[in-house]
Amino acid sequence: MLIFKKIVMMKYIKFLIFAITGATFFTSCDTDEFLNPLPDSVIVAETFFQNDEDVLSGIIGIYDAIQGVNENTQSSAIRFNRGVQLEYLLTEHRSDNTRSRTLEGSRADFHRYIVQADNIQSEDYYQSMYEIIFRANNVLQYIENANAANINKYTAEAKFLRAYAYFNLVRLYGAVPLVTRVVTSEEKELLFTRVAIEQVYEQIVLDLKEGVTYLNNTYKSRASKAAAQGILAKVYLTQPTPNYAGAKQLCEDIINTAGLELQANFRDVFYNELNNEIIFAIQYTSGDPLESQGFSSEFTSYSRQGRQDGLNIVNPNLAEDFINFGGNRTEASYAAFGDDASLPIPEQAEIIKFLPTGSDISDTNLPTYGEQPGNAGNDWIILRYSDILLLHAEAIMQGNSTSDSNAIDSYMKVKTRAGFDPVTDRPAVLTINALLVERRVELAFENHRFFDLLRFGVAHDVLGTHATIKGYTSYNIRRLLLPIPAREINLSDGLLTQNPQ
Repeated sequence: MLIFKKIVMMKYIKFLIFAITGATFFTSCDTDEFLNPLPDSVIVAETFFQNDEDVLSGIIGIYDAIQGVNENTQSSAIRFNRGVQLEYLLTEHRSDNTRSRTLEGSRADFHRYIVQADNIQSEDYYQSMYEIIFRANNVLQYIENANAANINKYTAEAKFLRAYAYFNLVRLYGAVPLVTRVVTSEEKELLFTRVAIEQVYEQIVLDLKEGVTYLNNTYKSRASKAAAQGILAKVYLTQPTPNYAGAKQLCEDIINTAGLELQANFRDVFYNELNNEIIFAIQYTSGDPLESQGFSSEFTSYSRQGRQDGLNIVNPNLAEDFINFGGNRTEASYAAFGDDASLPIPEQAEIIKFLPTGSDISDTNLPTYGEQPGNAGNDWIILRYSDILLLHAEAIMQGNSTSDSNAIDSYMKVKTRAGFDPVTDRPAVLTINALLVERRVELAFENHRFFDLLRFGVAHDVLGTHATIKGYTSYNIRRLLLPIPAREINLSDGLLTQNPQ
């Protein structure tokens, strides 16, 4: 897959260089650059998307937008389409899971709930999601140039990726502009008018249903039927009016037909990449500045390997949950070094789910992280089987405690893999709090916690208490939504409105 990706991406990058250069003769760069980053020139696009190979290259280019640009390649603080590489700031840091080690810089604003509309990391993420959306729209405009036998699956793949981006945007920013085709700078109202959250979810559902219908399970690093089913199940549970029955059926379809299984060793989930537990992951290549990621090195702090002082530092209350409920996942999830290692509950623990390639942390006095920790090759996992099992339990519970054996069975499969006894540790009644804690320790540092709290309807209660304990006085319920980037409001000439702050 990596070799295939490099071949088609080289062609796609050449296309982009030509297209962006050519587009300057056709459009104004400053009116819709952010929300419509691909060229508006129909001549350029039609010249490129001539056959099946070209369309496929364009689809692979959408994944490149998700992968993002490593900060060690382009280290300036400006927007640079980092893709998912900064997502932990907008999610884990805004939950009770992690924080920045220092209070300096815009990255430290997330865990203190003081993100402003000009925050560069939030702005970059917003742009990255729209980069995905508009690359998908661009491919869809010329999908008929693909081989007839591939049109349905290529369409479904592009729409799956568009839905993925919109699902992230609507949960983080609320109502957002909904653009499902290539537009020009003259269509400013479409580019910058926010639509109701319900309407965004309607489009997400429509897009994902095509994935369920036309995709298969050939890939784990590209869209698949199981990935579409899994994300659609999560959408059903998240949307303003949950569809519990639909989510339950989708999870059961995955459980019964996708050929997935939990890894026996929890650590293998992250270091035996694209294993049988993985449903959808974004691939990176170690040591290659253009295909690597930099977030793994930023998670280090005791022996700093990244450009920052240490990000995604484990909050003590999460470490406490690991100690009580993590089982054998604990030693594979975080590590404490130096004086912190002797504390019953560490205060500055580091994430070790995504240690850069070549890491050796066996020496707690001087852990090492390989020759190029800033150019790490660890894949980013978006969806895996244990998530589906816990979603299955959640769908059956419908927001309440349950004694349903099917829900408890799915919950216990995950618990048992973590070393808990399938008989003595099996609850007679599964509670919402128990499920939330299980999701927390199973999926910690994978950017799920903030979204879980929102979906379960407890975000304000949990994060309000967390903010009070930590002294984050700026927190209020409005902080559950990030501000719309100020730059886009300015470009819209007042069409794009701001979230209450």
